[in-house]
Order: sequence, then structure tokens, then C-alpha cells
Amino acid sequence: MILEMKVPSPGESITEVEIAEWLVEDGDYVEKDQAIAEVDSDKATLELPAEASGVITLKAEVGDAVEVGAIVCLIDTGAEKPEGSDKKSNEATEIETAPVQKEAEKAPQPVQAKETYASGVASPAAKKILDEKGVDSTTVKGSGRDGRITKEDAVNAVPSMGTPTGGNRGETRSKLSMLRRKVAERLVSAKNETAMLTTFNEVDMSAIFELRDQYKVDFKNKHGVGLGFMSFFTKAVVRALEMYPAVNSMIDGKEMISYDFCDISIAVSGPKGLMVPVIRNAENLTFRGIESEVKRLAIRAREGEITVDEMTGGTFTITNGGVFGSMLSTPIINPPQSAILGMHNIVERPIAREGAIAIAPIMYVALSYDHRIIDGKESVGFLVAVKEALENPTELLMDNNVKKALEM
Repeated sequence: MILEMKVPSPGESITEVEIAEWLVEDGDYVEKDQAIAEVDSDKATLELPAEASGVITLKAEVGDAVEVGAIVCLIDTGAEKPEGSDKKSNEATEIETAPVQKEAEKAPQPVQAKETYASGVASPAAKKILDEKGVDSTTVKGSGRDGRITKEDAVNAVPSMGTPTGGNRGETRSKLSMLRRKVAERLVSAKNETAMLTTFNEVDMSAIFELRDQYKVDFKNKHGVGLGFMSFFTKAVVRALEMYPAVNSMIDGKEMISYDFCDISIAVSGPKGLMVPVIRNAENLTFRGIESEVKRLAIRAREGEITVDEMTGGTFTITNGGVFGSMLSTPIINPPQSAILGMHNIVERPIAREGAIAIAPIMYVALSYDHRIIDGKESVGFLVAVKEALENPTELLMDNNVKKALEM
């Protein structure tokens, strides 16, 4: 019986996928549920499992765009599993290797060019031509006896335009994955279709540093996750979104949709590019809940196991360029959302504190927003609210009860 394997639907609104890699070869025997291919959609990379055991016949090439529901391979379920294939393969390898080794031993070895005092030395006529061209004789390979540079070599020598490097100047060309192409389209769309502006501020991270230094060990021992910066930022963002609901809104045609929940998208760098999994109802999560969810989603994204549903939606995005060393940037809105917060690296800088100069760990933060529905007053107020919460987390994020907030 011949089974026709069709492309399953990875999720709503996805009409086609791209064959990223075949994990088997044409004519291989595959087992049921064995991963036979990786396919890219515009949102994620998914594995395609065999629907039955049998001999497979491939019907699509790597890089092909295939519509959902189209046939990508055939499986002959009536074919028997070959026996002793590994043993035969090993014997064949041994048989094929022996003659090759013998032939290699018999093959004449290339004659090495004789190195003498004349090697690389230009004849008088050649030297004159090279000097006129401004060519260094050490960059010219001589074809004369014992490697001497002849007049013909000098005539054919091409002067280097600029500093001679002698390095490799090759190039490679590779096709962008469907996910990368979709990300590119969305970024260009966000730049062209929104009135995007960015406002900046700086945050003194001293209070958060003190809390983490005091509680991170006990937090990790009790909950099994680290007490990172993301839980503080997520809590601060949720508080600011409740204060400025326009930032938690989207444009849909001629209407503005505002949400009474906070689904926070977290930008994560994955093997196939940028992934943006979503923390659902972040307003209801504790510090432990946020850290656990961030860890879970990050691991799934980096291992290529993230699903389309886990990246769909989101009312606001947080991206952290600081993990790569970024000091300051203008993040691009993740459409159809209306705003995105950019975190950056933390550097000790001099600041004014109570009339004196002090050294403090400072992070620059940036809020990019769609000016069509978010005014300057709201955008600046939102970022200031985030700053205030991060600089005074005990009062504004923990209700003056740190141990209860951290569930210690």
C-alpha cells in the first residue's frame, strides 16, 4: 500500500511551508513517527514525522515552497524492513577502501619545486617592470628556472589596487529561510506603515542589584530558577500598561482595540532567527511564575520546539539587546502591537545622587511606539513609570514585602 504524506497545517493563517531539510534520503526505510524532514513556516520550524513505516519516496526538494495539504512524499507500507543492512554496508566499505589505499600507495607523488637562492628573485628586466608598476616582487610567483621571476611574469603581474592583502576574497550565497523572509517583511512593514518614534531614559539598577544579591541564592534553591532582570522588567511593564492603557492597544482599520490583559512577548534569539514567544496574562504571575515561564519559552525556542500558538498574539514586547552588549538602540515595533521596550547592557556610570557624584549600574532603556494612537505624553509617562518601578521595586512592585513577593 502506498501512503501519500501531505503537509499538515502548522496553524491558522499559514498556507504554505518550505522544506528546510530532509532528514532521510530517497529510498530509505523509515519507522512510524520518525522525523523525516524539517519544514519552515513564517513563524516557526517544525519536524515532519513519518505517518507509517515503509520505504520513502521524496516528492519535494530542499528549498521548495509547498502548500499545506500538498503531497511531499510517498511511503510504501508494504515494503519489508531490510535486514543486515549495517553489516553489508560495513563490508562494502572495507572492500572499497582497500583498493583505494593500494592505489594511493602506487600513485606518483608530486615533484616539489626546487628551492634555491634564485627562487622569487626577479631578473633585472623583470625588476624594472615591477618597479614601474609598483608591484612588490614577493607577491609575484616566478615561472622561470628554480622559481625565478621572468620578464613575462612581470608583464603579466597585476598591480594591487589599495593595500595588498593576499587573503581569501570569496563569497557565498544562500537562500533566506521562510522565517527570516517573514521577519524581514514584518520589520519593513512596521517601518513603512506605522508612525514610529522612540523615547529614551536611563535606569539606576542599584536597588535591583541589592535585592538580587540578597535573595537570588535562596530564590534559586527554593524555586529552581534564577532571579533575573526579566521578572522585574515584566512587572514594571505590566504596572505601566495599567497606568497607560493606550500603550496596550492596537489599530485595526479605523478602530483602536484596547486590552484589559497583558500578554507580554519576549524576543529570543533562536537557531532559525528571532523568536517572540508570549507570556500569557503576565499581570497574574508572580516573580517565580514569570522567571519559570521565561526559562521554559526560551529553552523551547532555542531547541526549535516552540509552537506557532506560543508565538501568536502578544499585546506588548520586551527585547533585551543588552545580552549581546548593546548600549543603546531603537527597537522596531512588533506588529500589530503598538509599542516595544528595549533593554540594554548595564554599565557603571557616574550619576548625581543627593547632590553628590556617585557610581551606579545604569541601563539605558528605549520605548518605540506608534504615534498614531500613542501620544508623546503617554509614551514618555509610560517609560518614566517603568523607570520609577525599577528604581524603587520594593515599594512599587513588591508592596513593601519582599519575602512575600518572592514567596520566600
